[in-house]
Amino acid sequence: MSVQVHLMFLGCVLLATLAQNLTGFAFGLILLGMVATLNIISLADVAVVISFLTVANALATLGGPKPALDRSVLMPVLLSSLLGVSVGMWGLGALDEAQMAWLRLLLGCVIIIASLLLVVQSKPRERLSGQPAFWVSGALCGLLNGLFSSGGPPLVYHLYRQPLAYEVIRNTLITVFAANSATRLGLVIAQGQLHMQVIWLSLEALPLVLLVSVLMRRYPPRLSLRTVRWLVFALLVLAGASLIVESLGQVLAMAA
Repeated sequence: MSVQVHLMFLGCVLLATLAQNLTGFAFGLILLGMVATLNIISLADVAVVISFLTVANALATLGGPKPALDRSVLMPVLLSSLLGVSVGMWGLGALDEAQMAWLRLLLGCVIIIASLLLVVQSKPRERLSGQPAFWVSGALCGLLNGLFSSGGPPLVYHLYRQPLAYEVIRNTLITVFAANSATRLGLVIAQGQLHMQVIWLSLEALPLVLLVSVLMRRYPPRLSLRTVRWLVFALLVLAGASLIVESLGQVLAMAA
């Protein structure tokens, strides 16, 4: 890799880290999307790099003083998502290419619909949803993380509709995605799919991720929840559209 390619990669990491620390998600979405567009490194490698850096970002963002978290929200989401990751990883090996393409297409459509509902229903719920809703949204998040490494939308949509403080939502998302990434990373290592290029790229980006996360923790931007919700809407649309375009191409190619 040339110096220019390394700088482009670090620029992608910078933008992804900023979005992650503002909304609690989208690190993998933005980094994967930009790397795919710029054709910097293989998507398989960047997926593993994302797992490394997501865990590092969580440690930097939630380190120090006790972060704002609601255990009644966090625990059902966290436990069900970890179970979902395991099921999703199993499904990744059990489903064929055509089935995966159709699932990606369906997921993209659902994400677009959810993003529209998030801004149409501009006011959060008056009361916190029941525990079953948190278990279901967490399980869906983990399942999609296991299948596609794109598990954010169900949980993001559900949490941003709750009458919770912005910091609680963001910290819950960061914690859950870090746990999911650590689980995926452990499975990758156990399967012997970790190699030196991935390790060096992760180490190269790590100081930047830690620096940005620490600075944003100390000097948080003054954004209203409404502004953050619109940012989440834009990121969800980006995620849904990219999945639809990618999967639609695969479906049409197989039908031809």
